[in-house]
Amino acid sequence: MKANPLLYLWLLLRASLFSTGGSGNIPLVYAEFVPRGWATDGQFAQALAIGQISPGPTGLWVISFGYLTGGIRGAILAVIAITVPPMLVLAVDGLYRRIGSHPAVEGFARGLSLAVVGIFLVVVGRLLRSTGVDVVSVGIAAASLGLGLTRRVPVVVVLLLAAALGMLLR
Repeated sequence: MKANPLLYLWLLLRASLFSTGGSGNIPLVYAEFVPRGWATDGQFAQALAIGQISPGPTGLWVISFGYLTGGIRGAILAVIAITVPPMLVLAVDGLYRRIGSHPAVEGFARGLSLAVVGIFLVVVGRLLRSTGVDVVSVGIAAASLGLGLTRRVPVVVVLLLAAALGMLLR
């Protein structure tokens, strides 16, 4: 292995922590390992191919990548890196089940929910300001929201109607 084993583990672990699972860590792993010269495009492609033809979850391509770039030690580090994030989720879930009804935890969860809503509103506001909001857009959004809240019309239909209206009225 050309790389420091702890850094190697950290980069794979970080890619696993910040991906959505499966092959979601591909861009992060590629961006960290290939430019550093710790992996070649060929090794990367081989690992992805092995991951695609192997039975089981698609995220296991990382083990092949670890083996191709670091031998047995690289494969072991890759296994650790893709196992730790789900174990952390299970540990947090177990802890939450024990203390979730505590008033402090409930208050924290409520506060966190409000923070997420606040961040969402700020992002939406910035997006609306950058794209230029007009009366037609607000009308379509309001009508879509109202129609969606009735739950009588499938969301896909609401989205298609909104898109069609947006194209017709522009």
